[in-house]
Amino acid sequence: MGEEKSGVKIITDNRKARYLYEIVETYEAGIQLVGTEVKSIRAGRVNMQDGYGLIRNGEAWLINVHISPYQESSDYFNHDPRRTRKLLMKRKEINKLVGKLEQKGLTLVPLKMYFKRGWVKVVLGLGRGKKLHDKRETTKQRQDQRDMQRALKRF
Repeated sequence: MGEEKSGVKIITDNRKARYLYEIVETYEAGIQLVGTEVKSIRAGRVNMQDGYGLIRNGEAWLINVHISPYQESSDYFNHDPRRTRKLLMKRKEINKLVGKLEQKGLTLVPLKMYFKRGWVKVVLGLGRGKKLHDKRETTKQRQDQRDMQRALKRF
């Protein structure tokens, strides 16, 4: 399919983030990992639901993303599942993000993690939290879309 041609293999998708946040912009970043983390990611043992991004001292960090310990490794060589991981972004992008994160209500949320030509990449979304009525509206639109597709399928 298209994924194999472009060299992109999606590992995990944070669908809940798009429900909780209105995504304004997206950024792609590399991620600094240790060996056992890469092996766990290849096995698909990642949970990004509670994760978020942070800019500290001019560096981007990914916080609270759970990468399960690699089961075939001994405990001595394994990693901490929720350790803070450094994001690899260009200085220009980080400076741009700092300015936007200072605006009221914006946060950095991990949306997707994938392999791109052998490297682990994370898509970060600059998001604004949705209110309850916005969430209801999103759910209603999704349901209407499904109903329309069902109706078109019948004819």
